[in-house]
Formats: sequence, C-alpha cells, structure tokens
Amino acid sequence: MTNALIALTAPVGPEGAPLLVLGPSLGTSTILWDDVVPLLAADYRVAAWDLPGHGAGPIAREAFTVADLADAVAAAVPDETFLYAGVSLGGATGLELALRHGSRLRGAAIVASGAVLGDPASWAERAAQARAQSTSSLIVGSAQRWFAPDSMARRPEISGRLLHVLQDADDDSYARCCEALAAYDVRSRLGDVPVPVLAAWGEFDQVAPEAKAVEIAEGVADGRVVRIDDAGHLPPAEQPEAVASQLRSFFASVSRGDA
Repeated sequence: MTNALIALTAPVGPEGAPLLVLGPSLGTSTILWDDVVPLLAADYRVAAWDLPGHGAGPIAREAFTVADLADAVAAAVPDETFLYAGVSLGGATGLELALRHGSRLRGAAIVASGAVLGDPASWAERAAQARAQSTSSLIVGSAQRWFAPDSMARRPEISGRLLHVLQDADDDSYARCCEALAAYDVRSRLGDVPVPVLAAWGEFDQVAPEAKAVEIAEGVADGRVVRIDDAGHLPPAEQPEAVASQLRSFFASVSRGDA
C-alpha cells in the first residue's frame, strides 16, 4: 500500500497471526529486513515500509517530519493493533508511533536509534550534499557508518544491495529525511510512551551507540536494552538471526504481558 509518504508491503505470514511492521534506516529500504522476515513470518504477519524516495516509497514533494512518517505508517496499516520494529530513522518513527498512536501499538523495538539523532547542523550539511552531489556522493561515508568492521566481507550481497538503494534514492527525498531528523527530538517525551519498548544497539555502532539505547530504555515506563554483537548501524542486515531472536523474545513477552 502506498500513501503520500511511504509504501508498505503486503504482510507475509499466517492468517490471523499478530501483525508486525518493520521500518527502515535512512538510505535503505525493505531490503534491510530481507533475511529477518523469513525468521519471523512463521509466527507473525510481517510487513515492511519504505521511506519517501527510497525503494518503492513515493518521491517527497514537500517537507515532512518524523511525526508525519509515524502518521503515514499508522494510516497505511489496517485498523488493528500491531507490533513494530524500526532501525535508525525507522526507530525514531517507532517512538513517534508510540507517542501518537500508542493505543494501536502493542510493543516497539527501537533498533540502532535514539530519542534524538545527530545534530541539526550535520543533517543540514548532509541534505545539502545530497541535493548538490547526489546520494552517490554519500556511499563511502555511509558504508563506514553502517557496517561493523567485518560485515561487508561476511555479508557482501546484502551490503551491496543496500548501498545500491542509497545510490538510487531520490536526492531531494533523502535530503528531506535528513531535515526531518534535524528537527526530531523526543527526549522530553519518553515518559509518555505507553507501550513496552526494546532498545537494541549494535556493538560497533557509532551513530546510535549504547548510550542512546540506555536513554530510551530508562526514559520510558517499560523498557529494556539489548546489545547485538558484531553489528554496526544496520543489525538486521548484519546479524539477522540475532535480531530475529531478540525480536521474537521481546514480542513474546509483550504478548504474555511481562515485558
């Protein structure tokens, strides 16, 4: 399903199973979750969404906020409760989902993300670079930020596919995502998050290190922290089995009511 901002895939998994929605990192697409979905689809109906101008996502024609992305996800999902997991910008969207649509959310896994990410000046600089030099100019820097030291060598196919998504992203839409992140900061509102939250961080992640995950888990009413070993900023692509295991454990605890 496509609306004004995002594109959501059709769910895969058993009819009647809980719905689980997966969100992307900036510069990536649903490909980020390709190796995780089969590990979850036995017990969940799994759908994933694309950012504006990324993958199947529609090109952004005007500015938007992370809250707007959360509203778009909620609008694209059928009128039912669901579980959510998102990476980086997708994780930020998850926190906004919990704040804005908490009555529909059963639990949220916030992966390699934070209640604030980066600083406005650096996001403005990256947005300007994307518009002036295209997203192709961001590939080297993104590869360095995204992956743990051995991830690209260990998983070259999916690493290469993700870097191609970045290269093919719409330049202005990518820049607008950067500008949305520049304005994003929910640190003062974490206490209002009404659902259980898992804050997961990659061992080698320099973008959203342990402190970001701890801040989320300690700020919300019901939070926990977990480290994904041998991962950088894109744990679902780097360590799909470990991510799937942590998500299954967390969402099972949510269903039991002991998260």
